[in-house]
Amino acid sequence: MTENPFFVPSALPYRLPPFAEIREEHYAPAFERGMAEQLAEAEAIAGSDDPPTFDDTVAALERSGQLLNRVSTVFFNQASSDTNPNVQAIQKDVTPKLTQHSDAIHLNRGLFARIQAISADGLDPEQKWLLQRYVTDFVRAGAELGPEDQKRLRSLNEELSTLSTQFEQNLLADTNASAIVVEDAAELDGLSEDSIMAAAETAKSRGLEGKYVITLVLPTGQPSLTELTNRDLRERIHRASVERGLRDNAELVVRIAELRAERAALLGYGSHAEYVVADQTAPGTRAVTEMLGKLTPAAVANAHREADELREQAGFDIAAWDWSFYAEKVREARYAIDSRQMRPYFELNRVLRDGVFHAAHELYGLDFTERPDLVGYHPEVRVFEVSDEDGSPLGLFLGDFYARASKRGGAWMNSLVKQSALEGTRPVVVNNLNIVKPPAGEPTLMTWDQVNTMFHEFGHALHGLFSAVQFPRFSGTAVPRDFVEYPSQVNEMWAVWPEVLANYARHHETGEPMPQDLVDRMLEAQKFNQGFATVEYLAATLLDWAWHTLDEKPTDPQEFEERALRNANVDLPLVPPRYRSTYFAHIWAGGYSAGYYSYIWSEILDADTVEWFKENGGLSRENGDTFRRELLSKGGSVDAMTAFRSFRGRDPRLEPLLERRGLL
Repeated sequence: MTENPFFVPSALPYRLPPFAEIREEHYAPAFERGMAEQLAEAEAIAGSDDPPTFDDTVAALERSGQLLNRVSTVFFNQASSDTNPNVQAIQKDVTPKLTQHSDAIHLNRGLFARIQAISADGLDPEQKWLLQRYVTDFVRAGAELGPEDQKRLRSLNEELSTLSTQFEQNLLADTNASAIVVEDAAELDGLSEDSIMAAAETAKSRGLEGKYVITLVLPTGQPSLTELTNRDLRERIHRASVERGLRDNAELVVRIAELRAERAALLGYGSHAEYVVADQTAPGTRAVTEMLGKLTPAAVANAHREADELREQAGFDIAAWDWSFYAEKVREARYAIDSRQMRPYFELNRVLRDGVFHAAHELYGLDFTERPDLVGYHPEVRVFEVSDEDGSPLGLFLGDFYARASKRGGAWMNSLVKQSALEGTRPVVVNNLNIVKPPAGEPTLMTWDQVNTMFHEFGHALHGLFSAVQFPRFSGTAVPRDFVEYPSQVNEMWAVWPEVLANYARHHETGEPMPQDLVDRMLEAQKFNQGFATVEYLAATLLDWAWHTLDEKPTDPQEFEERALRNANVDLPLVPPRYRSTYFAHIWAGGYSAGYYSYIWSEILDADTVEWFKENGGLSRENGDTFRRELLSKGGSVDAMTAFRSFRGRDPRLEPLLERRGLL
């Protein structure tokens, strides 16, 4: 297949993948050739008779596998953002092959011996750190194990990759199948007009003309529960949410947890959690356990107090599907505010251009130019060229904001091209959200949570765009898992920064700014319901932790989940975990296994950094340049906490986080 577009580097600006030319039949041949090429490159490095040097071994490995990297980034982006049965079949086939490929490199004894033999003398700091990371990577991949143990490790890795793909595909299918069909518009009382129109449009797209379909988002809590007055419908939606995956994923999660525990033991660790944390910024599993233990009692106490308020508001003993609805009633009563008042001021294009992009311009001097001439991987994807203040090109930003049946739930950032001085590449990054698309011609009005998510994901994008490293291994967000959320969480602060908020929070019809009294009430309500928010997060985190510190194989995953939550003192029937085990995609298919704690761990750094910005004048170029130079540009080229201390001048403090979440 000589015309396969993956076989040569893209000729488009910034090496943007040539999506207009890529067809599904290109993937398998590109994967096959890409793996063969990289294995040949690795064998050539390992078989060299010359004494090993940094350039002919480590740098050569960094240069290897470029075809495989091109096809992998495009394919797995599509598998997440716009899948179909053909793509899913390719994913099932290629995922275990990629695992075998990775093992073939990392378990190559000759290659590992050459890496170990390289002297660090004369290397610059980034080269020394890369050499150290390569040794660590190979050891953690099993390079020091004996032949029989390596054989078992290969088998474990292959089965785990297969099961992870199966979990992801099961969840997408079940989430689509669990959407709630409503026959009568009267049942939708309370929903905004644009939400009802979107539900009708979704039904029409599924061949259910005249009906209404409420699709499910990834977390347990569903946005519609805040507004729907029909309690029976709220219960139907809630139950559909929490029962996802019970049929197809229950046995899978037990098997995945069991295999991860066996792999950790094979590599010399007491648990999968111990294996994961050994390569993070947290000093160990005890530190994570202690941190979670400090947060839990106050959060649970807050949630109980909030529940009492909601019962008083409702006048009866509420259930989990009532919490959001009556929390909104209490919020309205206490702050004279409700979510429907705010949505007209959060139109997607204005939030993006006059909010997210405006903050990045004021803080970092960036400019954004939409490039309709550059084609994305889906018709809804928008491409923007990003320039520094002096007009020099920085990279491309792709925005994919709407939900669709072919896209997995949640919100995330991907890198399509990584910045690397070694390869002469500039970054191409994409943000995915899951906002329900309105009917044609109608504005996309966002909830406050969606606005916050857009700022959050753009923080990841900035981390990728500002990367200024030599080696692709360190590019952008290639940092420890419990550090990666830190820059994105910091970027959330600009959503409520007065100058930024005033610039984008304008009525979509009149252009009038959000009234100051509404702004004040919205900001005052920020700490409202924090007991619930913290407990639902901690419950998911502690559930992740329980699955990955197993003492014995669970026989019943539901019973295991109930016992884990009970033992952690977060078994509140009114506050289910943000994700239950059978739809917890982050930990079974998303790279956050034994790492979901990283959101709160990163938030410690985030809250402390927000204090720094406020102490130093907030939204200014000087502050932005400092944060960019000392932290965002570094990627993984230095130790993560060293970068934080270089920026902050000291270790992080816990108090700002406790204050933010009302836990002092």
